[in-house]
Amino acid sequence: MITFQRVTKAAGKHLSRLALALRGAAGARRERHCPACRRDVAGFYRYGHEREWGCPNCGASPRERLMHALLDLDVIALPRGAAILHCAPNEMSLVHRFRAAAGAYVPADFDPTRYPLPDIQRLDLMALDDEARFDILYASHVMEHVPDDAQVLRNIARALKPGGEAWLIVPLWEKPSEDGSADLPPRERERRFGQWDHVRQYGRDFAERIRAAGLEVELLDTSGLPREMVHRMALGDTLFRARRPG
Repeated sequence: MITFQRVTKAAGKHLSRLALALRGAAGARRERHCPACRRDVAGFYRYGHEREWGCPNCGASPRERLMHALLDLDVIALPRGAAILHCAPNEMSLVHRFRAAAGAYVPADFDPTRYPLPDIQRLDLMALDDEARFDILYASHVMEHVPDDAQVLRNIARALKPGGEAWLIVPLWEKPSEDGSADLPPRERERRFGQWDHVRQYGRDFAERIRAAGLEVELLDTSGLPREMVHRMALGDTLFRARRPG
């Protein structure tokens, strides 16, 4: 669906990327670093209200870069030979990293035709019925799309092995979480939740919904990382690290 908001965000992104490319061509110093592609860059391009969003080399977002930083620092870990379910696998640097570590890597999405992965599977998280199958489940900017997040979180809890972890990232605002009705028009969803296909907007109380599904949860964000690293890599977002007890 094409909306004014999407058009203006895309236009701002391309203009910012062009300006960054011109700076690079003019010899700007590469004092920033992208942990996704391991390249030094002159800066990061804008997207929407995010002034430093994308890597000009690989396109990695702040949340994608945060995941690499957390993994590089061993704040979170990929067990060697793990069974990994990667939902909406559009961050290719993480696809490669997860696949290299996994014993069984499962990329999946509700609409698999959107992804250039030959082994991607169709998955509706509302119907996920695996029992104790995965060591790691990663879903970035997925939960705000599902019709019933309580059911999905219960499904995720059941699909994790005891001690397994779900790494969940969602768009956040400073207010409590707010859900929309199923019949909310797309333009109203965009006005209230920032995007036409979002059915809710989360606050940090998302953690309470995760706990209600029987999972332990820890919030990991940039506040626990070295300030210089956060600036140099333009890290952002919050990871909800959920663990199945046992």
